[in-house]
Amino acid sequence: MYDGGKIITGLIIGVILLTFPIWYNLGAAPPEPDIKLPVKTKKCVAPKDYMREKHMQVLDLWRDSVVRTAKRIYVADDGRTFNMSLQNTCMSAECHAKKSEFCDQCHTYTDVDPYCWDCHIPPKEKK
Repeated sequence: MYDGGKIITGLIIGVILLTFPIWYNLGAAPPEPDIKLPVKTKKCVAPKDYMREKHMQVLDLWRDSVVRTAKRIYVADDGRTFNMSLQNTCMSAECHAKKSEFCDQCHTYTDVDPYCWDCHIPPKEKK
């Protein structure tokens, strides 16, 4: 094989360059988001771990219940009742009023672009 050393060297350099982004970032995770939790309300409609994982399913269920069956009251597992509304319940002054300090932090961290604000008006944040 003619110029075998040059070919093998070129292949090694090529593999290193192609895999550089993988091994360069190995173990370097982005910093955890700094989530501002509600101050006035201590309990959410569901446990924190459940809401962290399934909040979109809860909001979709709420949307379907309100739009399709006109059911507007959600009864939590502990018996508390809530108005099924993203803007008037979740994004109210007692809970997650600052979208930039709550929603945007996690969605940026996970690189998810939510479609909530295609229909809903984001809450106005007080400075």
